[in-house]
Amino acid sequence: MTQVPNPRVCIIGAGVAGLTSARYLQEEGISFTVLEATRYVGGTWRYDPRVGTDENGLPLHTSMYKHLRTNLPKPTMELNGFPLPKEAPSFMKWETVYKYIQDYVKHFDLEKNIKFLHNVILISREENLWKVKHQNVVTGEQFEDEYDFIFVGTGHFNKPNYPDIPGEEMFTGTIIHSHDFKESHTYKDRRVLIVGAGPSGLDIAIDVANVSKALIHSHHSKAPFKTVFPENYKKKPDIKEFNATGVVFEDGSYEDIDDVIYCTGYQYYYPFLDKSCEVEWRQECVMPLHHRMVNINQPTMLFLGAIVKACIFVALDAQARYAAALAAGRFTLPTKEKMLEEWNKQVEEIRSKERPLADLHVLGDKEDDYYASLTAESGIARVPRHMIKIHKMLLRTMFQDLYTFRDYVYTIVDDENVTCTLETENTYL
Repeated sequence: MTQVPNPRVCIIGAGVAGLTSARYLQEEGISFTVLEATRYVGGTWRYDPRVGTDENGLPLHTSMYKHLRTNLPKPTMELNGFPLPKEAPSFMKWETVYKYIQDYVKHFDLEKNIKFLHNVILISREENLWKVKHQNVVTGEQFEDEYDFIFVGTGHFNKPNYPDIPGEEMFTGTIIHSHDFKESHTYKDRRVLIVGAGPSGLDIAIDVANVSKALIHSHHSKAPFKTVFPENYKKKPDIKEFNATGVVFEDGSYEDIDDVIYCTGYQYYYPFLDKSCEVEWRQECVMPLHHRMVNINQPTMLFLGAIVKACIFVALDAQARYAAALAAGRFTLPTKEKMLEEWNKQVEEIRSKERPLADLHVLGDKEDDYYASLTAESGIARVPRHMIKIHKMLLRTMFQDLYTFRDYVYTIVDDENVTCTLETENTYL
């Protein structure tokens, strides 16, 4: 990729991915504009009691629910060079995180470069430039601007993924996706089915179990959870089919159900990308990407936040530093052939294990290797290894008890070491 002098960068979205990108581009002295379809910063971290569409007819992208507390501890939720308040607890309510994001915008004076209420309609590649069509969602006026780089920062927590289960159309109860879950009191004394055991599925199951008559949890997770759930909780396998009043499961058992909450994840969704962008997005993946970020066919387009199973704030900050360094010409990408070769190796490894292509976006136990590779290629500061240790400690306490894992406090000793203690007693893990 040839270095671009005085590049102009378009950032799509003013969530954490877009805001961290804006901060580092600003530090590099690079011209940029953030296009944000709403009137707010913070993306999914802003709670909105509404579902469906907003006042301008656009889909509500936030997936926040009223009583959410982070499932990652404080050190992993801190953006580089901008400490969280000392008084903030180890596991914070969404309000604390959202206020922190707002303070981040003010501290780095980012709002001046954000065009609020501008929805991106189309991105295309013409004559070595990116053309971005966007619309003022209030006036309807359309604009087209030219850029040298595109940073797609819309994340992947806004387009719900619904399963396709036989008989669903016959069911007379309510069905929602966790994207539209707001608070548990709606389900008081109801028979509720939760589908899925990812972070949202587990969190919502515990929340709803406190008020529901029965909590039926359908999932096939093999995670070694030891949590003792309340008497109204019942674990079930995958769903075979619906009928008018309930669900038949794969083991042949049946449960009467009033309400269903699908906690079945999200789709990658970039309807504004033209074919000239030369990137393929499906509901389960985006490809081909170098470092799960750089569009290999058009490497001046980067996707930030298209990763899963990671310390997401830490990962977004690292990706934003990498992306800004690339736009500034501080390093050179490998050749297209080399990037494709590496990407094809990843695909073959996944297929050899008969795993879905969604695994292309998973960091998981390779998270530390990922940060090391970003540093090795770009020269950005290395994410400290204690972040990975925190993540491993967290998983251990989470598997032990979903009700108490947020009672632990994580203290960073140095770049390599962390202590994990209960708030009521000192226990080194």
